[in-house]
Amino acid sequence: MVELQVSTAYISASTNRFNHSAHVSPSCTLVAFGTGCLLTLCTNYQDQSDSGVQETLPGHEGLITCVQFLRDDLLVSADDKGAVWIWRKFEKWRSTVTIHAHQQSITALAVSEGILITASSDSSVKIWNISDEQESHKIEEAQVISLQGRYPLALAVTILPHSQAIILAIAGTDRNVNIWTRSEHSFVRSVTLPGHEDWVRALAFLAPTPSAETTSNDPLILASGSQDGTIRLWNISALVKPQVSKTFSDGGKESINALSDDLLDAFEASLADPAEGEEGGRQISLKRHILTVKSKDLGQQYSITFDALLVGHEAGVTSLAWASSPPQISGTTPPPQTLLSTSTDSSLILWSPSQILHSSSSNDVTAGSIWINRQRFGDVGGQRLGGFVGGLWAHTTRGDEAMAWGWNGGWRRWRSVQAAEGNVEIDQWREVGAIGGHNGPVKDLEWSPAGEYVISVGLDQTTRVHGAVLSPSPTADSAEVWHELARPQVHGYDLVGATWLGPWMFASVADEKVARVFEAPRGFVESTKILGVRGIAESSDDRPIAASVPPLGLSNKAICEGHQPSLDPSRPDRRPFEGELAATTLWPEVEKVFGHGYESITIASSNSHDLLATACRATAAQHAVVRVYLASTYQPFGSPLEGHTLTVTRIAFSPDDNYIVTVSRDRTWRSFEKRNDGYFPVAADKSHARIIWDCSWSSEGDIFATASRDKTVKIWSPKAGSDRWPVLATLKFQEAATAVAFCSLDCQKVRTRLLAVGLETGEILIYSSVTSTPEKWDFVHSIGRGVAHIDQIHRLAWQSTDEAIKKHLASCSEDGTLKILIVQIDVE
Repeated sequence: MVELQVSTAYISASTNRFNHSAHVSPSCTLVAFGTGCLLTLCTNYQDQSDSGVQETLPGHEGLITCVQFLRDDLLVSADDKGAVWIWRKFEKWRSTVTIHAHQQSITALAVSEGILITASSDSSVKIWNISDEQESHKIEEAQVISLQGRYPLALAVTILPHSQAIILAIAGTDRNVNIWTRSEHSFVRSVTLPGHEDWVRALAFLAPTPSAETTSNDPLILASGSQDGTIRLWNISALVKPQVSKTFSDGGKESINALSDDLLDAFEASLADPAEGEEGGRQISLKRHILTVKSKDLGQQYSITFDALLVGHEAGVTSLAWASSPPQISGTTPPPQTLLSTSTDSSLILWSPSQILHSSSSNDVTAGSIWINRQRFGDVGGQRLGGFVGGLWAHTTRGDEAMAWGWNGGWRRWRSVQAAEGNVEIDQWREVGAIGGHNGPVKDLEWSPAGEYVISVGLDQTTRVHGAVLSPSPTADSAEVWHELARPQVHGYDLVGATWLGPWMFASVADEKVARVFEAPRGFVESTKILGVRGIAESSDDRPIAASVPPLGLSNKAICEGHQPSLDPSRPDRRPFEGELAATTLWPEVEKVFGHGYESITIASSNSHDLLATACRATAAQHAVVRVYLASTYQPFGSPLEGHTLTVTRIAFSPDDNYIVTVSRDRTWRSFEKRNDGYFPVAADKSHARIIWDCSWSSEGDIFATASRDKTVKIWSPKAGSDRWPVLATLKFQEAATAVAFCSLDCQKVRTRLLAVGLETGEILIYSSVTSTPEKWDFVHSIGRGVAHIDQIHRLAWQSTDEAIKKHLASCSEDGTLKILIVQIDVE
């Protein structure tokens, strides 16, 4: 009897292209973000282990557009189908309530005491009351705000100072910030703040922090960021009631204030003369907006004034986040307010008021503060791949962190370290490692010959190499941590397959007619040795340093001495970050392999790595052929393998390379035997009723399996001299089988093998059989959608580890994730 325990070693996942699709928990220990339809949880690196994504939570049917924490153990997520899910952590995270809140995609979420606010592209904003119950939550609709055809893009909510009233800011495609307030039961529209010249994409409130040094009159600050590239700051402060008795001097001040208001109005009126406004664009308005809310049966008035215009981004602002202040030690000066903004110009800016200029006028609330660009991160020179989609601020035990995710789903993080320069403490920021993954379905993966790393390709047009490096933390649970080590190919076509031709060489196929061969540069070889990747093969030194893509080119060209791209000098002893992966870890292309008349669909290499086989899309027998090439010269080996009538979906070499089995859309498999100068057909079968997605040989070579959409996996045995090979077993499933992989267990007295089957719904089922009875298979374990995937599995691959009872199982899926699972085997 075989028993298995499955745990996760590595999850590669990217973040959705929505500026609200990630959020950090209040204690900053966890980051939650949407990966396709999955809610992904990632530890925020409080320790040194740098472990990355912890788990993925299935449930949503649409792309996740918004994520918001209410508490450390409670979060809300929303998707583009209009559904809202509330998740609670008991021992594990699980969903407690699901509602279909809107008919269209949800574009923004906001939470306050006991209320949840959702904004949707059905041009409405809904207010929901949430009440805690022991095991779940009760959620009911309280109010619907219609925006008359305007789309809301951002929400922010907080409590007004010195009152119990709630203030809600809604912004979107009408280019204004609309302020709504609620003193009793429902929100009423109070003020419209004009000024932005394009859609407003981000809003953030900063409540005044109570401390001994600050006056009780400190304003509430609202920041709004727009696609016009600017950020506007608005001060919201309580107006002192005029009926309070005043001294003469105060009365004088009051009248001066009123007078200055009248003067400002007149001044603005003269500015807004249409004859003068040749330049176009809106004027800067300094008008004071008054709103009234009920407070303890009295009317309390607040004024909203425009405070500052922050100009520094060259393109639209995508997100804003205020730094949460750490607990204040009495007697120290509070840290300056800091605002983080991200933009599509690939920059992240930290803004704070200039302390010298601000301190002289800090007692006067109405004094305009001068905000300066304190730090700027990201890439200089603009619109690299869509810039940053959103950013977050985290206050960790190891310093403040600014984080942002980019257009292709990868994160970048910067951490501040306090350093003393003379008597002044200054912030020094440095980039630290973050997470990333394929931004789209992952179509293929393969372990390298010695099993030290995995290569994966996807429809995001990238090829990535993932490997286990030595953990930077001596106290980590595992001595190794998995990361992306290189991005050898960033292509212009969707990539569909890759295979290793040796420890430092691979070939890949994309939605084009050629296969491309790549060889590792010296930079990759050196960095993997320094990072401590297990089982690295020796390499000769005459390699190019790196590779680059010339302008308007598709091929990676080798860079030799003297033309090296500027690398961070501290790079080799740490893993490459997202910015470097995209720019400096390419591998040079050494060969193109031609032959097919249509776009390539699959690729395989022989176990000895001296043969390469490819197939292309086909609707006729003439193109449904497999071409085999010698890996030494890339010349054809024998004639093309004919027989299929539609696209060949998978090619598999037997362990001794004596046979090739091919499976196809035409519902047949065919086998070819190696003779002197090529492969020749020996057997075929058409017993599957639907397309055959995958095939795999056992490591002993005595059986192979085929997986089909007809919800079966069949086990076959080669029979020399016969053109009809017998089927030994048929395994039936509830869903279509899309991937299969064998694994041999050689640690027991009775030789056993495992068969992993990936389904169209994302589950992985594992069966076992004694080697001597290949016709008898027992079901041993099911890996559900919580640990495995939520969409079609494209490829499965086993790999041995240093321990005989522990195996790695790599899987990739249409849901955009790649996972490496640890399978612990116990044979009784």
